[in-house]
Amino acid sequence: MILEKLVNKKILIVTECFYPEEFKINDIALAWKEKGYDVDILTSVPTYPFGKVFDGYENKFYQKDEYQGINIYRVKAVTGYRESLIKKLLKYFSFMFFGTIVSMFMGRKYDYIFGFNMSALTGMLPAVAVKKLYKKPLMFWAQDIWPDSVYAYGFKKTKFLSFFLDKFVKFVYHNITSIAISGKGFESKLKPYVKSDLRFHYLPNWADDLDMDLKAYQFSKESRVHFTFAGNIGKVQNLENIIKAFLSLNDEYQEKAQLNIIGDGSNLEELKKLSCNAGNIVFHGKKPREDMAMYYKASDFLIVSLIDKPIFSVTVPAKTQTYIAAKKPILAIINGETADLIKENNLGFVARPDNIDEIKSSFIRCIKIDKKDVEEFTKNCNHLTATTFNKKRIIDSLEALLTGEMK
Repeated sequence: MILEKLVNKKILIVTECFYPEEFKINDIALAWKEKGYDVDILTSVPTYPFGKVFDGYENKFYQKDEYQGINIYRVKAVTGYRESLIKKLLKYFSFMFFGTIVSMFMGRKYDYIFGFNMSALTGMLPAVAVKKLYKKPLMFWAQDIWPDSVYAYGFKKTKFLSFFLDKFVKFVYHNITSIAISGKGFESKLKPYVKSDLRFHYLPNWADDLDMDLKAYQFSKESRVHFTFAGNIGKVQNLENIIKAFLSLNDEYQEKAQLNIIGDGSNLEELKKLSCNAGNIVFHGKKPREDMAMYYKASDFLIVSLIDKPIFSVTVPAKTQTYIAAKKPILAIINGETADLIKENNLGFVARPDNIDEIKSSFIRCIKIDKKDVEEFTKNCNHLTATTFNKKRIIDSLEALLTGEMK
């Protein structure tokens, strides 16, 4: 047993975000702590998603705090990045720089290094520094694809930028010991940057724990088909096309449906303007993660969406698994791997993200759906949650890969 062999081994987790920010890395750290590992976190001062330092925290160069027996080492964060691309870039480079300095002083004592690559690959430099300096095994769980994601967010692919990014990405990936990928399509994208003998392990995100005993929220007094989008509200989530398609429904369907948008983000105010104060498009704001089950229970369809960019065709947004765990039909306005997942497992309906007429038709299909189809979607969601997206299985596999039990 891994636990018997490695009890009290020390793990350093390098992640740009950690508690009180809400990400799956929190669950991983707690699970490994409960198994007997000494788990420390190297992260940033919490600022996500609002771009402001959380209440109770100071934005100091270096500070230490604790969460359920886990030591957290935090470095200074750049704030105000929601409306500024320059500040967002500075945020990424800030963690890379300050995190690397701290990691070089504290890295010697650890047996394993785990990198949670949630967004910018620059955030993994502190982990690479420990690996190179102290010869520690380093595992990544890739949640994003560089350099593709850089171009997907609007940076022009110049010869200089392409050369620089390719060198940087190759440097990072050549220094990892093992890798797990959250999307099957990641392998073909990352293969040119890793050592030829490195094996990819597909370990998808699991579904968030949902308290389905919570009473369903009442979205409206009227009997309507409720469509719900929950999560970050940015340009890449493609909510403009969703709102345009919803507004184009004729009066018959408008009266029967309501679009609920839960969350916050840089594109929120633009979307509110676009909705033209329509009474059946409701913005609910950001809600606590632990309360989301009551909004899912009140929904008839849950929406997952991304703009049509090549990089997004190989990613599965983490919310997809949570929607599946909520046992609700899914309306996937997205291409690629997520669309294939929905179609192959019969979990709902799919529309191309750049085709407003197709999105509109999907809304109509949902509104007119037969009860038997809903029951079939629900049954298939149950099966996937218990198998492919089982939380314990995934966390145990990450542990086995980190410690070398899985090759």
